[in-house]
Amino acid sequence: MTRHPDLVVVGAGIVGAATAFLAARAGLSVTVLDRGAPGGGTSSHGEGNVLVSDKEAGPELDLALYSNEVWRTELGEFGGLWELEPKGGVVVASTGASLDALLRLAEHQRSAGIVAEPVDAAGLTDLEPHLAPDLAGGVLYPQDAQLMPMLAVAHLLRLARELGVRVLPRTPVTGFLRDGDRVTGVRTSSGDLPAGAVLNAAGPWAADVAALAGVHLPVAPRRGFVLVTEPLPPTVRHKVYAAEYVSDVASGDAALQSSPRRRRHPGRHGAHRLHPRARRLRPHRLRPRPRAHGRRGGAPSSPVLAGVTAMRHYHGFPLPTARTTCPSSARTRGRRARGAAGRRLLMGSIVSHRDGERREPRRVSR
Repeated sequence: MTRHPDLVVVGAGIVGAATAFLAARAGLSVTVLDRGAPGGGTSSHGEGNVLVSDKEAGPELDLALYSNEVWRTELGEFGGLWELEPKGGVVVASTGASLDALLRLAEHQRSAGIVAEPVDAAGLTDLEPHLAPDLAGGVLYPQDAQLMPMLAVAHLLRLARELGVRVLPRTPVTGFLRDGDRVTGVRTSSGDLPAGAVLNAAGPWAADVAALAGVHLPVAPRRGFVLVTEPLPPTVRHKVYAAEYVSDVASGDAALQSSPRRRRHPGRHGAHRLHPRARRLRPHRLRPRPRAHGRRGGAPSSPVLAGVTAMRHYHGFPLPTARTTCPSSARTRGRRARGAAGRRLLMGSIVSHRDGERREPRRVSR
């Protein structure tokens, strides 16, 4: 007789994969379901940020601090698999007013356990030599880190399978099994699956899954776009983004405007990840916006980007039909990558890679 799992995880992205592995390591029997392919939603469109710098004091920051600790401790022994890099973040302010607001935020963050170190204009140059010289200042957040999300999903699910976890892709949840007010399992396109507990880790679809149980969950996707540039030498040491980004993250505006973020990707092998839906562009050179437009474009606070060619782009919205296709390091890069490090612009963020080894894409086993 088939034993019903202790836990059913709905969603095989980064949250579902990490939960499945840790639950299995704690001795639970686990089954993971996903409406599509593992990692085919937000995890294949995200930056892999493990940030505390963009959170205000409150429950979200508490969760971010806990998450940061888990990646470094409970999952720390596997950090090399998904290229965890505790490189820190630098938030820059272009005006005195934005710097004052950033410093006030940093003061509140310090009271909540964040390490936030004010940096003057000269100090910014020491941290990031290629930033514009006329920035007002910023704040250094040493606790910020970054990892490769698709590598994390692939390896966490592999580790989970080794502990007996079942992963069932393309198995959408269509309803819940109940015993009074208690959820006792899920209904799927392949039949009913009783379970001791059900975890909703469906990301942007979490609200739809919750609605099947009659629960309103205010979760919605946020707009984001990724531009991939031609290969460039490494020039960015930290995750760098504009002070305006913090207010953007807290905004409920669906038409959220992206602020500039530049970051060096861990890139242990120097390969570069692209989502399979990435479109190849006619090479297009990045141009700085006029000063009157402020620093919300990609180049003004980082002049080194002027004239850099953007070769690809993909959307930051998770796509229901997305497939999971990855290269050897869960990333690919342009054909001209031999002999140079790569860089990409993510919602205004620059990512540079450590080496120029070219690696052809391959499909990650599921």
